[in-house]
Amino acid sequence: MASFDIAVIGGGPGGYVAAIRAAQLGFHTVLFEAERVGGLCLNWGCIPSKALLRNADVLALVRNASVWGIHVDGVTADYGAAVDRSRKVVDQIVGGVEGLLRDNGVTVVPARARLAAPGVVEAGGERVEARWVIIATGGTPRRLPGVEIDGDVVITSREALARRTPPQRAVIIGAGPIGVEFAHLWSTYGTEVTLVELLDTVLPQEDPDVSRALRRSFEARGIRCLTSARVASVDRSAKEARVTVEQAGERVVLEADTVLVAVGFAANTTDLGLEALGVATDRGFVVIDETMATNVPGILAIGDVTGKLMLAHVAMQQGVAAVERLAGREVPVLDYVQMPRATFCQPQVGSVGYTEPGARAAGFEVRVGRFPFTALGKAIAVGETEGFVKVVADAETKQVLGIHVIGHDIVDLMGEASLAVLLEVTTEELGFAVRVHPTLPEALKEAALAVDGEAIHIARRRAQQAAAPRGGSG
Repeated sequence: MASFDIAVIGGGPGGYVAAIRAAQLGFHTVLFEAERVGGLCLNWGCIPSKALLRNADVLALVRNASVWGIHVDGVTADYGAAVDRSRKVVDQIVGGVEGLLRDNGVTVVPARARLAAPGVVEAGGERVEARWVIIATGGTPRRLPGVEIDGDVVITSREALARRTPPQRAVIIGAGPIGVEFAHLWSTYGTEVTLVELLDTVLPQEDPDVSRALRRSFEARGIRCLTSARVASVDRSAKEARVTVEQAGERVVLEADTVLVAVGFAANTTDLGLEALGVATDRGFVVIDETMATNVPGILAIGDVTGKLMLAHVAMQQGVAAVERLAGREVPVLDYVQMPRATFCQPQVGSVGYTEPGARAAGFEVRVGRFPFTALGKAIAVGETEGFVKVVADAETKQVLGIHVIGHDIVDLMGEASLAVLLEVTTEELGFAVRVHPTLPEALKEAALAVDGEAIHIARRRAQQAAAPRGGSG
């Protein structure tokens, strides 16, 4: 039986990063992956979807070229070519990850693995032993009770990313990040889209001001948004479906050739051997402590399978933190409130830290500053003035508690926003730091100044209104 220091089950963003970092720290490491390394994110999630969304951005730009004095006739959009490009992007990035694993001396076993006994992993009829086992098996699209996925008419995001033609009429069940990204993508390619969300707003985990702004933007483009709406049934025929939705005591029937179920993810824990070893789970997710350890000595878990915060960059950070602790290093405890989030529709949405109602619920007295992109030189120059930056701060200490942004191509602002929340900067510090002019980060500076009514590039009355303490959810 081969022996390793660390065995990682699952080669997604959390798993492959944990394996590489473990090898860098001198651990003899093996990584098990049943499909291709990169997991759902790199192969059928984050990466191919962002490639397709870039195609949508280019298409929208070309269609509106006359705004820039450029006249283009006979524009046609080959969606299949966009899909082909997305797969090439996947191959390039996944190939790079495979090379990194080789370069770092990680043994990669292309087989489905399970825990056969404490410290023993079985895959492909072979067994290896390891001092520590890290479960990084990720998640799979969650099913909606009573709605059968057939892979043709009723699909998940995985089938959607492989489609070579956009739907004519689509109903998207779930208005979280995946749902709104596909709504934006398909709508740009001419699809008639209806979003159905059980909660009372699109992107319900985001700050209410941002969610309302995105809904207004979508509806202005013709994307129908049904919120506080429950799917009662989905009836399929050979080529289409009828989706019955209950909203405000009434029933609405939606007809579509494609129904995308985008209601989140469930943990991949089937046939891992967890139950036999007594590994604790909660609603299917593996329970971990702040060190990523399970209740069974020698078994850790990271990423979506833990359900902590189902984002690729969170899984990566968990993986690094887990193996560095195993190496005896001091690692700060991860604060999941401080983890940045992003949604890549247009306008894009980015956030980190507390929402305004979340900060109030946590016991803070809150002050808020906003700065609209309509007042920002760079946004006006590039012709994309939709959206704003919102800073949520503690009224007493002026510590920045959260930053929320909606606008065109704004997700890269979240690097600075994440650092500001991590370092517990004050609005005075965020507002004092000098930004290059003209750039989008100037909006962060102005929103921080607006917390105290001191923003320069909006009218004083508007700055004071933005700074006024407010009750409720805002």
